[in-house]
Amino acid sequence: MKQALIACRTGMGSSMMLKIKVNQVVRANKFPLDIQHSTLDDVKSFKGDLVITMADVADEIRGQVPYVIGIKNLMDKQEIEEKLKQFFAEYNEE
Repeated sequence: MKQALIACRTGMGSSMMLKIKVNQVVRANKFPLDIQHSTLDDVKSFKGDLVITMADVADEIRGQVPYVIGIKNLMDKQEIEEKLKQFFAEYNEE
């Protein structure tokens, strides 16, 4: 089971919507992913495998965590699914 953190600047609006969509994609695809939710302040202390955030924020935190997924359209479940499949393909755990 991989650990993911969904984060945005304040941990309220966009990341909450993104968490809902990611949970839907994870359940539909049975991805082995445990999801946490927080603000960007907690990214540095996050010890998991993956951070999922908005695309503009992803560029700011690359290099601080093992793997970052930046989502351009938080309502686009297909984009989320494709990027999660890519993550699991790289970790051979799909």
